[in-house]
Amino acid sequence: MIGLRCLTVYFCVLSPLAAQAPPVITLQDALARAKQYGMQIQSANLAVALAREDRKQAKAAMLPSLNAFNQFIYTQGNGTPSGVFVANDGVHIYNEQAQVHEELLSLTRRGEIHRAMAAEAVAKAKVEVAQRGLNSIVVQDYYAIVAAQRRFVNAQTSVREAENFLDITQKQEKGGEVAHADVIKARIALQQRQRDLADAELNIEKTRIALGVLIFPDFRSDFSAEDDLQQPALLPPMPEALAKATSISPDLRAAKAGVDQAGYDVGVARYAYIPSLSLDFFYGIDANQFAAQSGHPAEATDRSTLPQYEVPNRQNLGYSGQVTLNIPVWNWGATRSKVRQAELRQQQAQLDLTLAQRTLKGNLAAAYSEAQAAQAQLDSLRDSSDLSTESLRLTLLRYRAGEANALEVVDAQTTLAQARNAYDDGLARFRVALAMLRTLTGTL
Repeated sequence: MIGLRCLTVYFCVLSPLAAQAPPVITLQDALARAKQYGMQIQSANLAVALAREDRKQAKAAMLPSLNAFNQFIYTQGNGTPSGVFVANDGVHIYNEQAQVHEELLSLTRRGEIHRAMAAEAVAKAKVEVAQRGLNSIVVQDYYAIVAAQRRFVNAQTSVREAENFLDITQKQEKGGEVAHADVIKARIALQQRQRDLADAELNIEKTRIALGVLIFPDFRSDFSAEDDLQQPALLPPMPEALAKATSISPDLRAAKAGVDQAGYDVGVARYAYIPSLSLDFFYGIDANQFAAQSGHPAEATDRSTLPQYEVPNRQNLGYSGQVTLNIPVWNWGATRSKVRQAELRQQQAQLDLTLAQRTLKGNLAAAYSEAQAAQAQLDSLRDSSDLSTESLRLTLLRYRAGEANALEVVDAQTTLAQARNAYDDGLARFRVALAMLRTLTGTL
């Protein structure tokens, strides 16, 4: 009794979930979900974030920097104020200083800022490149689901037609009008249609899994795709499509930004020929006592090699500054090699831009031709489906009249099943080609 009660409660809990229909995903929903959960886009966004930090670091390098320098040096004593090491001012040395550093004349830093900005532009363009690539995969997987759903419906229709023919052969066999061989042929045809139905159902599940991995944060396949194959759609004129694709292509933007980045690389490499000027300002303590001012008489110099004079107290806290002019003289051709290397990369970036322009035109022409060919075949495929339907109807009438054999009926059923699937595949092919064209023109 206890087990039965628990079982009843279990079904009461699950029944509302079982009653819920699986969600229906539109193409726009699928694209939006892929943009949110697609790993490719997330990786591209991370690349943008990294490039943004590089730009911030390059700008920060142009501004003054402040550092706190803390140091204690102990030197072995030898009976003199400086100890064993002559370079040290005493046995105990305390360094507590704040250092301000700024590069007054450093064209390299300015070039690095522009280069970082160009790299960030490349990364941003590649986000859209990744999104378009992901969109292409989503579109193909989406319409694969729609085509699989249609094939499943067609398979169900073919099963009903095969069952109807089996019923006809069985009735005519009882009336002595046909041989038992016709019943066997009809049963074999029905079994084949049932296997086709099972394969169609499996194909739906496989296509849902392929798309579900892209559009959900976790794995799931309990959804269906909205069938929009019958919605009207028009192809834009080729010149208009080419103009749109060229003006908004992220591939071209990325390639042009790559050319700019390579140009700044050349500038940064050439700046190594130019002297750099920097300023450093120090404020703090550099003395033998850790105090702003000594509270007892001290030697004026703290140098063992100079005459020693005592002063009432010694000022330890103070400041100093230095200006450094760095003039490049000779580095065995390393700078020249870097300039040459940057120029070669600039040439490669220009070649990449040219290739991107040609590839865009080629992809657009291929997508447009594919869409045109698929659209042109739709009327023929629809007519073939209608003719196959009429052929099956007429063949059944002839069979009932004794003018056709069972093999002709089975052949007509197979032809009709193939024609239905071919028409639906043609619709899906046109939609995929149109979506690819819209992706290239930025209208999807």
